[in-house]
Amino acid sequence: MQHPKLSLILGGAASGKSSFAEKLVIQTGLPRSYLATAQAFDDDMREKIKLHQQDRGQNWATTEVPIDLPEALEAQPKDNIVLIDCLTLWLTNLMLADHDCDKAAQALFSAIQTRNTPVIAVSNEVGHSVIPETSLGRRFQRLQGRLNAQMAAEADLAVMVIAGLPQVLKGALPEGSS
Repeated sequence: MQHPKLSLILGGAASGKSSFAEKLVIQTGLPRSYLATAQAFDDDMREKIKLHQQDRGQNWATTEVPIDLPEALEAQPKDNIVLIDCLTLWLTNLMLADHDCDKAAQALFSAIQTRNTPVIAVSNEVGHSVIPETSLGRRFQRLQGRLNAQMAAEADLAVMVIAGLPQVLKGALPEGSS
């Protein structure tokens, strides 16, 4: 079974979604690109990024891309499968830098559509959360929910990872990926 053109891997914080997405990428056997959206503003985040790098190992063409994700996706080698980790941090970065989030999302969808090789995007599911106390938090939750819904609508495969276990929401997992 061929890998879907666009896969969305959702989950809560520390659910195993990134590890699962990395396994999906590796099993294709294609050259791989990793678009990392995290920024290390404190020691905890620096440690989290370091652990992610150690866990995924080598053989990834990694691009640190906190804001210009559509452009970075377009710049990836045409034969590479691309892992975007993660849309949640990308959206946060856009919001904090006062970018037009809807315009950026549309640019990302356009960049995904132009690729001939698969794209796997990781994102946090925020719909199970409580309503945030602040207007910024509520705006983020609304925008993240909309981005996830748009991504899921476009995706051929949507998976929710809970406690490291993939639950298919849409499509079918490629053989050997459960």
